[in-house]
Amino acid sequence: MEDSLILKPSIEPSHREREMSRLSRRQVLGGAAATVAAVTLGAPSVHAQKDRQTLRFVAEADLKVLDPVWQTAYITRNHGYLVYDTLFGTDENHRIKPQMVDRTTVSPDGMKYTFTLRDGLRWHDGQPVLSEDCVESLKRWGKKDRFGQLLMAHTGKIAPVDKKTFTLELSERFGPVLDALGKPSSNVPFMMPARIASTSPEEQITETVGSGPFKFARDEWQPGKQVVYVRNPDYIPRDETPSGSTGGKKVYLDKVIWRYIPDPMDAAAALAAGEVDWWQEPPLDFIPKIEQNPDLQTFLFDPLGTQGWLRPNWLHPPFNNKKAREALLHMVDQVTYLAWAIGQSKYYRPCYSVFACGGPYATRTGAEPIMKHDLTRARQLVKESGYDGRPIVVIHVTDRPHMNAAAIVTRQRLESIGFKVILKGVDWSTNLIVRARKEPPDKGGWSLLHTWWGAADVVNPAVHFGVSGAGSRAWFGWPDIPQLEKLIADWVRATDQAKRKQLADEVQKVALSEVAYVPWGEWFPPTVFRKNVQGILKFAAPLFWNVRIA
Repeated sequence: MEDSLILKPSIEPSHREREMSRLSRRQVLGGAAATVAAVTLGAPSVHAQKDRQTLRFVAEADLKVLDPVWQTAYITRNHGYLVYDTLFGTDENHRIKPQMVDRTTVSPDGMKYTFTLRDGLRWHDGQPVLSEDCVESLKRWGKKDRFGQLLMAHTGKIAPVDKKTFTLELSERFGPVLDALGKPSSNVPFMMPARIASTSPEEQITETVGSGPFKFARDEWQPGKQVVYVRNPDYIPRDETPSGSTGGKKVYLDKVIWRYIPDPMDAAAALAAGEVDWWQEPPLDFIPKIEQNPDLQTFLFDPLGTQGWLRPNWLHPPFNNKKAREALLHMVDQVTYLAWAIGQSKYYRPCYSVFACGGPYATRTGAEPIMKHDLTRARQLVKESGYDGRPIVVIHVTDRPHMNAAAIVTRQRLESIGFKVILKGVDWSTNLIVRARKEPPDKGGWSLLHTWWGAADVVNPAVHFGVSGAGSRAWFGWPDIPQLEKLIADWVRATDQAKRKQLADEVQKVALSEVAYVPWGEWFPPTVFRKNVQGILKFAAPLFWNVRIA
């Protein structure tokens, strides 16, 4: 077992500048730049809020894709929560509650669900929300989303009854129907007008019309710079206390401006100066300085945390070979990845489960290779795989510090076990396009990618894109593992929790044995905002209803 390999001191010159600016920020902040950081992060506000009804928000990435069904990216999901509404939502205690739905009736045999919409629902173009719109939205979502695919595979018919009522009739028993309709994260079953929802899920929608609490101001959208949302004056919230994505979505802000500021130093300075009000996801090595500023406050959105992934492409060599994929299991040392990519030990933990370690299905079944991370065994597997020396193309996201660092760690460890490596540098939003390419790595495609998922997206087999073995219908990487599909179908049909736990253990065993992906640990990123920002809700995504500027 070789678990002491961290990073070699020798770095390719083409990556030195990026690594100094990002990977070594811990050291930089402790040296000459510490004075700058202390000034920017600790300085009093010098710019008064010009418009107290406008909230300025530093988003996690540049918004380039507007379709939350076509794309699973969190930046697109977050956009969706402003513009669209959902039939059901998830509260901060992970309970499913109605949102657009007023009444739900379930037949005695549990095979037919009847949903009646609440009064006053209107699209942003002024048209009423109809049951037909919801049916078409669910059909499109059900072709793309992991949980939706499972639900639709067990559905015989979904159809309108009248303008406000529709039914979903199951063809086979499916226990978590409402869990699917109220799932909190990607892909969220957002409702759209039927004319838009009829777009193929393989194509992006061209109109952004929802019924949610904010409207997308397309004329003010400047990709690479800002996104603007304005309050929807026709939105009628539920008469309930807000909790997560449920309850009364009362809007106190007239405008929300998302700013894209890729350099964390610039974002920190803008926050401290009062030029922005809320920074979604500061690098964790900035948090100690941020916490010294009396005008700022940190807040943990999701106590269940976030999981890092290393995902191989099953379509092309070398990772169409099982032994090459197995080498990745033995190569990954979670402590090394977390130390370099996340940095602050109090915010991360190793987790040897494909399911969130804080959730009900966490297990170590089949996880021995990543627990031992034996590089000698990894080298042997590379040789046994027949690897021919063609370079491994690793997608290298350069504008997200933790993804940037993870790619550097992966390159070093791949090279240490005998692979040749090319890092393909892209920003996060461009990565969302590149990772969809199925061409060979030497023709514009890729071999490995890094990503991360919130716990809500990895908490059980039905929502977890990483353990889908659906081949061409699976999430990017496209693993073809029929046994996984059968196990997950059995899981959604099971009604006994002990049986579900047993099946989840089997899912992990098969997913790790076949190497659908390799988890590299969990972390808990706090958000930060100025103390005059009030009402931020606990949830898997940043929400802007209930938020006000005091």
